[in-house]
Amino acid sequence: MAKQKTLTHLDPAGRPAMVDVSAKAVTARAASAECRVRFPAEVASQLRASGLRSAKGAIVDTAIIAGTMAVKRTHELIPFCHPLPIDGCRFAIDWQGERELNITCTVRTTHRTGVEMEALTGATIAALTVYDMCKALSHRIVLGPAKLTGKRGGRRDVGDAP
Repeated sequence: MAKQKTLTHLDPAGRPAMVDVSAKAVTARAASAECRVRFPAEVASQLRASGLRSAKGAIVDTAIIAGTMAVKRTHELIPFCHPLPIDGCRFAIDWQGERELNITCTVRTTHRTGVEMEALTGATIAALTVYDMCKALSHRIVLGPAKLTGKRGGRRDVGDAP
């Protein structure tokens, strides 16, 4: 019979608590996450023609910088995330079809806990940055879904290898 899963950020009394990772082994960890940005057809056409530049500058370059900054500050945004040394952070931003931009963030560390939250934070903040840079063209831009696509290291591997 499978062991029942429990929430890890609650203490025995049901109060919020940071997970104690001191007994875990230090291992290589990696995670990838993605977030989509869907544009109205006329906006997508305009962005393709401009090479993904707006009046505010290079959209993809700015999104990568913002996403990287967010990865490094995830522990300041999500209450129970541990501050982690980030060994690597890479973004892939490509058109998916005619109207969707796919943003993938892959994060690596060598530590006692994983970087899933850092990858998710990087991908979503990069997507929010794209929205911010393009909102003058339309407020009908849609973000999401944001999802973890894979993780390696730790107790179990999930999804596609980062």
